[in-house]
Amino acid sequence: MTTDILLIGFGEAGSTFAAAGAWGARALAHDRDPARASVMAHLGVVCRDRLDDAVQGVSMILSLVTADQALAVARDAAALIAPGTLFCDMNSVAPQTKQAAAALIEAAGGHYVDVAVMAPVDPAGMAVPLLLSGAQAEEAEMRLHALGFAKTRVVGADVGRASSIKMIRSVMVKGIEALTAECVLAAAQADVLDEVLASLDASEKAKPWPVRADYNLDRMLVHGTRRAAEMEEVVKTLDGLGTGAAMTRGTVARQAAIGALGVKAPPERLAEKIGVISSG
Repeated sequence: MTTDILLIGFGEAGSTFAAAGAWGARALAHDRDPARASVMAHLGVVCRDRLDDAVQGVSMILSLVTADQALAVARDAAALIAPGTLFCDMNSVAPQTKQAAAALIEAAGGHYVDVAVMAPVDPAGMAVPLLLSGAQAEEAEMRLHALGFAKTRVVGADVGRASSIKMIRSVMVKGIEALTAECVLAAAQADVLDEVLASLDASEKAKPWPVRADYNLDRMLVHGTRRAAEMEEVVKTLDGLGTGAAMTRGTVARQAAIGALGVKAPPERLAEKIGVISSG
């Protein structure tokens, strides 16, 4: 079996993929933490202590490092890779960071592909959804399928498009998590947690996101100023409890800014509402 895959970074994502895909000695791995060598050995993956040794002869690299190291790894790899090597950047970083990394890899003759990992790798394993963008995205998709990845989708030829989807989606996903913490901590401190959760559960059930987004922007355009004033009182409530109001202060600012546009009759379509807010 040939060793034609290099994993740079062998943390949770790298080790999960290697195990789920049963890559074994088909894969090389490099991690700056020497302790990860034992995990590589357990999975049958070939360990390379030095990046320059690891890069030699591989035709595909999966970069799976921490966000703060993604650009540095691309820079180091660019000094070593052979022309034509596929460099799949699977790190959770901004599209601007991926575009900067792509410039380094492409200048060295490599083929950079922006890969967004759209769900936790554990327990999804090889069924984790992947979005790909870049000039060589289709080639990378074929190679990823051969490795066992089952849910991939090419979203465009521009580096940064896949990561834009992931990063902007995180505004909602991680934002809801933060709002949840702000809400339940205050509710518990006020000894009304059960009542607050029951009230939320009794609220109108969630609609599809296109409908929800349209409705939410509609309410903010018409009632943002009033809602900002109401949320100022929520800030006072949370400050009084001492549980923190960072998310709610942001809500006040956003509601006030959109309400200040003075729109009394919002357009019907979501895209038009977005246009009104963007141009305001």
